[in-house]
Amino acid sequence: MALLTPDRLFPADPRTRGIARELYQSVADKPIISPHGHTDPRWYAENRPFPDPAQLFITPDHYVFRMLFSQGISLESLGVPRADGGPTETDGRKIWRLFAENYHLFRGTPSRLWLDHAFESVFGLTTRLSAETADAAYDQIADCLQKPEFLPRALFERFNIEAIATTESPLDDLRWHRMIRDSGWKGRVVTAYRPDSVVDPEFDGFADYVAAFGALTGEDTATWEGYLNAHRVRRAYFKEFGATSTDHGHPSARTENLSRQQAAGLFAKALKGACSAEEADAFRGHMLTEMARMSLEDGLVLQIHPGSYRNHSAPVMARFGRDKGFDIPTRTDYVRALKPLLDAVGLEPGLTVIVFTLDESSYSRELAPLAGAYPALRLGPAWWFFDSPEGMRRFRELTTETAGFYNTVGFNDDTRAFCSIPARHDVARRVDCGFLASLVATGRLDEEEAHEVANDLAYRLAKQAYRL
Repeated sequence: MALLTPDRLFPADPRTRGIARELYQSVADKPIISPHGHTDPRWYAENRPFPDPAQLFITPDHYVFRMLFSQGISLESLGVPRADGGPTETDGRKIWRLFAENYHLFRGTPSRLWLDHAFESVFGLTTRLSAETADAAYDQIADCLQKPEFLPRALFERFNIEAIATTESPLDDLRWHRMIRDSGWKGRVVTAYRPDSVVDPEFDGFADYVAAFGALTGEDTATWEGYLNAHRVRRAYFKEFGATSTDHGHPSARTENLSRQQAAGLFAKALKGACSAEEADAFRGHMLTEMARMSLEDGLVLQIHPGSYRNHSAPVMARFGRDKGFDIPTRTDYVRALKPLLDAVGLEPGLTVIVFTLDESSYSRELAPLAGAYPALRLGPAWWFFDSPEGMRRFRELTTETAGFYNTVGFNDDTRAFCSIPARHDVARRVDCGFLASLVATGRLDEEEAHEVANDLAYRLAKQAYRL
């Protein structure tokens, strides 16, 4: 019995469903452009087998373990590493059985769609995961993982990935990207510049990271000019390994355009650990404008991922460290927050600033009108908690009437879970085709136009926006 139905996510109305099906068939096999994500470049560099099904599907995926944790299942029992190196479960089969026993928790979630897609289309499973089927599923996946066709590079090619971007700290030596390049493999894996640790005064160890930044670049990062030059040096280094974008995960969308004296003064306070919360936010905001100016110089696309209260649980943060499922969406202002940056560079046609949101209430009120006016601004797709069929549909409904399709950037999967990449793109293509079918069915788009837009949303816009 198949885990997936052929017409999943298409409209229920027979006529509209038929249009959606035809549109989808025209884009289903398009290459995948994955311009922003968090897969590990080491996978592609070393090209070794994934260790076991649990380490492939459970322990690295915060979508999976946060749901289980919410039902009282400990992260230790799921093999999630502790910050202090303390004991956690290492038996992949035990972790998998626990996951399978609780698979019902994922009913109705996008995680269920992604997992079932990977189970069936990648590993050939045809029986729903449960306590009764856990061992058989584990054995089948584990057996597959030992075959050459399931090595990371082979899966990359099987998934029809044309290009994928990973995300690295400015202090990363990019050794895995160098190994990929030197190997002669033709898969296109590029990096992206994520400088949060050296632009956020509230990041633990900020001053030490800035000092290491200086040592790495040969610049005097105790001075404002040396600090900015260090960013230019590292951005250029990242470009050597294919980077086409920078990425910024700030608590708010605040931007500032401070004078040199004001910025240097805040930077000096930040190095001393003397910034107030307001001053730290102002410094982060000013650095977004500085990064935008640097993007005008070097051509890197600027991505802003704001509005997450990161590591909300202090006990989980202390025990397991960052990025363990406790990042929570917050209300985010864009109209006032982005104005300093947009006043400085928003009319520059050679600049691309891609803005994401975790605050859906801002789509039609703020983000679509801004992107529908400023040449430099584009809207990133429904992201993170809204990377779901309903979230994607709402995004199209709330932004298209003001920003159109061509002030958006297609889809990116933003994932650490490698096998979910084709599943996520498949979901996005199905939802977009369903939305386009509704426009055709109601006389707002003709079918020829819909086919062209479907291709743009599935492939061309991401390739163009991210300069891939």
